[in-house]
Amino acid sequence: MPTLSETYACVPTTERGRGILISGDPKTNNFLYCTARSVVIRNLDNPLKVSVYGEHAYPVTVARYSPNGEWIASADVSGTIRIWGTHNDYVLKNEFRVLSGRIDDLQWSADGMRIVACGDGKGKSFVRAFMWDSGSTVGDFDGHSRRVLSCAFKPTRPFRIVTCGEDFLANFYEGPPFKFNMSIRDHSNFVNCVRYSPDGSKFITVSSDRKGIVYEGKTGAKLAELPSGDGHKGSIYAASWSPDSKQVVTVSADKTAKIWDILEDGSAKLNKTLSFTETGGVEDMLVGCLWQNAHLITVSLGGTINLYDAKDLDKSPLSLSGHMKNVTVLNLLHRSEKMLLSSSYDGVIIRWIPGVGYSGKFESKQFGLIKLLAAGEEEIITAGFDNKVSRVPLHGDDFGPAKQVDIGSQPKDVSLAVKIPELALIAIESGVVLLKDSTILSTVNLGFVVTACAISPDGSEAIVGGQDGKLHIYSVSGDTLTEKSVLEKHRGAISVIRYSPDVTMFASADLNREAVVWDHESKEVKLNNMLFHTARINCLSWSPDSRLIATGSLDTCVIIYEIGKPAASRRTIKGAHLGGVYGLTFVDNDRVASSGEDGCIRMWTLTSE
Repeated sequence: MPTLSETYACVPTTERGRGILISGDPKTNNFLYCTARSVVIRNLDNPLKVSVYGEHAYPVTVARYSPNGEWIASADVSGTIRIWGTHNDYVLKNEFRVLSGRIDDLQWSADGMRIVACGDGKGKSFVRAFMWDSGSTVGDFDGHSRRVLSCAFKPTRPFRIVTCGEDFLANFYEGPPFKFNMSIRDHSNFVNCVRYSPDGSKFITVSSDRKGIVYEGKTGAKLAELPSGDGHKGSIYAASWSPDSKQVVTVSADKTAKIWDILEDGSAKLNKTLSFTETGGVEDMLVGCLWQNAHLITVSLGGTINLYDAKDLDKSPLSLSGHMKNVTVLNLLHRSEKMLLSSSYDGVIIRWIPGVGYSGKFESKQFGLIKLLAAGEEEIITAGFDNKVSRVPLHGDDFGPAKQVDIGSQPKDVSLAVKIPELALIAIESGVVLLKDSTILSTVNLGFVVTACAISPDGSEAIVGGQDGKLHIYSVSGDTLTEKSVLEKHRGAISVIRYSPDVTMFASADLNREAVVWDHESKEVKLNNMLFHTARINCLSWSPDSRLIATGSLDTCVIIYEIGKPAASRRTIKGAHLGGVYGLTFVDNDRVASSGEDGCIRMWTLTSE
């Protein structure tokens, strides 16, 4: 059976002008963040150790470990909180509908018995605290008039709860059962985050008015403000205390993180400013932070996670990045060192090294949105949604300047002739375009609706798939295409065609969930009845020795067939990607990489039967 050997995780979903919440468990040194409908669990000591919880029906906003580390509570935009175990397959303990709108923050009490959650209540209550096992409400939270962005539970007795939000207020409640005590009106803009220090003696609020204010933990009396002279020049989105309660880190839209020493009387002085620029654009704004054990984590708007060593802040951080959206293309660069290129439709191109993981982002501003990408040895060719095809040379680890060609119609598929890399075939609605370097050799109208194409490695033959499920085979000479034969077997529009590496076979797949392997010489069907997916097939890939073929589908499965054995002896990876598999490539004869809707890339090891 195929086994999962490594996962390159997606990055947290971020939103302009909002902080995001990451949290962790100091015992196991795991940390949690949310992407779309998944909760991602990663380990700080080994970032390639990733697991994903995908049981929510709506986008998840926040997840937190219980104080004993046995449970995780995660909340989504529908106002539902799920409480699930961290062991044996994430068994669900409880599910509660807590608010009538989106939940923005939740916090456990120190004894693990109560949970407080806050968010948007659509006119009803904005905050609720409840018992974790029965869901019964503990206390009455009034005093807010708009969405509540953050809440904090005092970690020591006597328990207190502080909430803050878009009505510029921070409210102080005592209990349990909790009841309103007072409103703190020190901020003049949205209050984005409130956090208690681990020893419960103080709490801090940070706001879009660029101020951070420290208060006494038990009474809520104001102690001091963070000095504005060294302060942030933009909205402060999040704050996190050090485990010894003596320091606090704040992150802001001015692209910096600042570490403050908090003295006994609550007054603060700046210890260090951390600034890390990746692109220089708005993607560098910092929107989330976490201080856990000896690690300091910051998250930027572009999703990059930086891990600093809290003991040695001058050391440059370890950067982890990935995709935020559906990863539609996954390609192996034909080089001595194996390197995967993946691209998501928002135009982010990332390279990964098997066994190492994230190896850098390509500066891909020059492309805009990316729909298709094919990689040769020295260049890649990309196509977006704007009738243009870009040819981009690869210089070492970076892109050269792109040459753009307008082909006059929206590209449907691109294929490179591997042995003559300057030759490319591009499918458009009405036919195909032959491209040599960056000049159009010819635009051929084929008289049927084209959906997929492939060109043979030596550039002498092209296979074009149509909306009608027929495969048309053409010989290519110069700039003309001559039809040789038509193959009929598919019952749906062709979605993908691929030649085998040794060119003795080719494979095609359709939207009607069927794949077929054909013999190249005789044009006979070599492997049929490949009908084991339950939805359309998005991608297929050959192993380098042309012995195995893998197909990936919208039904979240990857199926691996072996040539020369019946299709029924297939190997299936179920649930490879939540929401469907969109990219697939063999790394070598016994490893296959897949990518999908969930923004992750997974490496599977195929052990021989």
